Amino acid sequence: MNLRLSALLGALILTIAAAAWVLTPAAPPPVEETAVTTPGLPLPVPPVPPRVAEGQEYEQCLDLLETDPTSAAALAGGWTNGGAGATHCLALSKIALGQPADGAALLEQLAGLSDAAPAVRAIVYGQAAQAWLMADEGGRAYAAATRALVLLPDDTDLLIDRATLATTLERFADAVADLNIVLAHEPDRTDALTLRAAALRHLDKLDAAQAEITRALAIDPDYPEALLERGILRQRGGDPDGAREDWERVMELAPDSPSGDLAEQNLALLEAGPDAK
Repeated sequence: MNLRLSALLGALILTIAAAAWVLTPAAPPPVEETAVTTPGLPLPVPPVPPRVAEGQEYEQCLDLLETDPTSAAALAGGWTNGGAGATHCLALSKIALGQPADGAALLEQLAGLSDAAPAVRAIVYGQAAQAWLMADEGGRAYAAATRALVLLPDDTDLLIDRATLATTLERFADAVADLNIVLAHEPDRTDALTLRAAALRHLDKLDAAQAEITRALAIDPDYPEALLERGILRQRGGDPDGAREDWERVMELAPDSPSGDLAEQNLALLEAGPDAK
């Protein structure tokens, strides 16, 4: 299951990592605010949206979401006896039109009442979680992700999604608990290792955090988020040269990304010195 919330993982790691710099810079804007205000971002749906219904009108409505969400909303709203299909498309169109809270509420209602298979309902709850995050409602997003996991308790992508949400709520121990399950099943997931490292750092378990990053970089030496996190750990450990090396490498690997942007900010603060504001 490849939910869009998992694609936000790296940027969310950057957000929570910023709070622990030795130079204590201001944290960047929350990812969820960017998701709401930046046009052109993809809808919170997997590559192929879950089908809660069948029929040509439903497929037509889903096809309109990316190119013409206004028409999709009109089609769904005027669809006589559209049932679950109309509700699903209307919810997603509201998200696309900048009303993520309204869309999230509809998705939760649909997932709760649908007679679709548990896996489909779990994906719809996952979509609701993404939409609540876009609406800056982290608590409600976490609750929706938990409902998804009630249906699919061993789904590792859903567990990463909830762990990501837990970090935005500063529930770092909860994030670690979910990531422990993920890594027991998939020990080589660099995204999970990096997120667990960041959460452990916030719990002041720096040796454990370093061990996670070492594992992640052994698997993928050029994983930008892991290099960024190692730079933060190196700076906290009194190794500014090592931190500089990691952040410069992030900028080389991902120059036009949240990782690259934050690495650049870190380097500027490092050069400015500990009295920088």
